[in-house]
Amino acid sequence: MTKIVIVTVLTIIWLYLLHVLKKAKLSFWRFIIGSAGLFIFLMVAVMPFATTPLSQVVAGITGLFGKLFGFFTAYYKYSVIFVESGADTLTLTIDFECSGIIEIFAFLCLLVFFNVYSIQERWIVGLAGTAYIVFANVIRVTAICVIIHFFGVGSYYIAHTYIGRIIFYTLSVALYFIVFTKSQIVRQKVGGFRYDRD
Repeated sequence: MTKIVIVTVLTIIWLYLLHVLKKAKLSFWRFIIGSAGLFIFLMVAVMPFATTPLSQVVAGITGLFGKLFGFFTAYYKYSVIFVESGADTLTLTIDFECSGIIEIFAFLCLLVFFNVYSIQERWIVGLAGTAYIVFANVIRVTAICVIIHFFGVGSYYIAHTYIGRIIFYTLSVALYFIVFTKSQIVRQKVGGFRYDRD
């Protein structure tokens, strides 16, 4: 009960701050405080319920690639992937860290307070971006499984810690560039430009 009261009070304070920042036309601070506050709220209120289904989705889609090529087997109900490499077998569990939920929440929180898009565009970009992050995560997990299959169980650390992360974060940076940086450059309002002729 105390936790609910604390979350409620903090949410009210957060909403009030957003209101004040909007009236004061402090867009940058509204973006920062809004995105950070929403992220914390999602991590506390939504993450416990969303992690398992998202892990199952990632394991299920990854399992389709494994079944197609015969490199590994996924049991999506348990968010588990079995990778065979010669005589060895490695079990990968798609948990909180591997589900991609932190990256999805971070993306959505930034998007909600990114005023370059209209509300309808934010919905569309949010859904497309979420699907993109899930698929990027599937590519990462698939790459890890394929590396383990061909190079053995001993390659797990390098595959997971380095190669998988490089793949995932390269794809994430591309998404952020297109959604946030490129869109802002394209849509920014610049004053008129002309050459004066004598």
